[in-house]
Amino acid sequence: MSNGFFRRSPVRILTLAVLPLVALLSACGSSSKPQATSGSTTTTVPATYPTSHTLNLSFLEDPGQPPDPDVYYAGEGLLLTRNLYEGLVQYQPGTANRIVIPSLATSWSISGDGKTYTFQLRQGVKFHDGTTFTSAAVEPSFKRRAVVDGGPAYMVMGITKVTTPGPYTVVITLNQPNTAFLDYLASAYGPVMESPTAIALHAGSDHDQTYLETHDIGTGPYTLTEAKVGVAYQLQAFPGYWGPKPYYTTVNLPVIDDLSTEEIELNDGELAGILHDLTTTAAVQYQKSSKFSFYELPVFEDEMVYVNENKGAFTSQAFRQAFLEAINIPDIVASVFPGGRAVVPDQIAPGHLIASQYAKQTIPYDPSVLTKLAAALPSGERDITLAYDTGAPDDQLIAEEIGAEMQGDGITAKVVGEETSSIYGAVGSVSTAKSAAAPNALVDYFWPDADNPYTWAHINYDPSGGLEYEACNVPGIANLDSEAAATGNLALYNQVTNLVQSSGCWLNMADKNDAMVFQPWVQGVAAAHVVAAPEMLLLSKLYPK
Repeated sequence: MSNGFFRRSPVRILTLAVLPLVALLSACGSSSKPQATSGSTTTTVPATYPTSHTLNLSFLEDPGQPPDPDVYYAGEGLLLTRNLYEGLVQYQPGTANRIVIPSLATSWSISGDGKTYTFQLRQGVKFHDGTTFTSAAVEPSFKRRAVVDGGPAYMVMGITKVTTPGPYTVVITLNQPNTAFLDYLASAYGPVMESPTAIALHAGSDHDQTYLETHDIGTGPYTLTEAKVGVAYQLQAFPGYWGPKPYYTTVNLPVIDDLSTEEIELNDGELAGILHDLTTTAAVQYQKSSKFSFYELPVFEDEMVYVNENKGAFTSQAFRQAFLEAINIPDIVASVFPGGRAVVPDQIAPGHLIASQYAKQTIPYDPSVLTKLAAALPSGERDITLAYDTGAPDDQLIAEEIGAEMQGDGITAKVVGEETSSIYGAVGSVSTAKSAAAPNALVDYFWPDADNPYTWAHINYDPSGGLEYEACNVPGIANLDSEAAATGNLALYNQVTNLVQSSGCWLNMADKNDAMVFQPWVQGVAAAHVVAAPEMLLLSKLYPK
């Protein structure tokens, strides 16, 4: 999509948690209360019981980026940004279906040419600084996102004009039709409304970025009262919130950088829940436990294999295809995800994202082809490097399973962990030495930005999309993606799928669920979950039993 008066589409960068593999520790029954990490303004983390209005959760690793909605572009930090800020529209929580519902806009219409969006805005809304929300807030919010130029800036890049016929009417004009635009506005990464008073007051030399490291200027049910990087975050219910008032008026989010410690505190009742990155062992044991509520919630998240077409025998399309065909997906899913945390995919797109007749994954399981090709290779070319993201224990297990299967097919796979920064350092490096230094194949997980197939195909397959990890270049995909976004023709994504699968560069290994465990007295978890926003809940929807 071409630029309007806003800036270019930047590369998407994610920050992923790094954690060890640990087994689930049994509940100790201790009545002692742990002290908060040094530096927190909360000296003791109290146990949260059904009668308390304090909810204790945690981050396994610091979000890694400030809770600035125009900067933040990772995973678990969405718990902050999406409870502090609101956009014009949102996805309906508690369902796997694509339903866009009102938020700060109460209704909207789209012109016949698909370029003009008219929104009627909600009245009686206050920003956290006391400023009244009107149409005057929309253009400054969009423009701030553009000038900050963070990962999600591409969502406003096609806007050419914002007009305000009245205090509660706003008209947004795009430079060309984009059927993904409403999904951008509903996305967890989408543009939110920010107080124009605060934008001007705290602009400084970096467009409010320093201020928003420790403050917020949103309209959400919570306001940010503590933000100490690597230590702790805290949310307080905003007394002037326009919607239903949350039961939990204080949410504590200390940074607990060890999963075993999180599990101990959950088992002792000090934490209300764990929202992400449970190991397979922990997930299975919590699932079987009668003492906790275990949730497997639909989410747009896949485990993927990315193949480097620029290295060794993998420069051959036939070899890449044979490599993917030698991976036994059902066996690996059953081994790594017992109990239903993930299912065998039948589409190359994430489950629930696109109608089932589209984007079919058609790569068959047949290891015999690879066995024949491997036998004909010089001995040195039978050794490959298979990497995984050290921030995800499931990635390691999948890589090890694939490595074991390759061994039986005549390929020796060296399975290595790579830090997230190293993985992103090789993104888009088709013409540089980085592609040669990158592994032959990578196991990593992926989710699109929104409930729209454009944000899956463009981000994951286009060299300019940001997550084309292994620098596989497939001519024609970018033009098809742009045409599909402009027209809404889902059949075009089948053409993308065919090109992707014929390249031998991608394989969808598993459609994952969000695995969460909570104390049994925490209610509303499923209703607070959004399929397009992994590892995130709308906290105002939680309440005690």
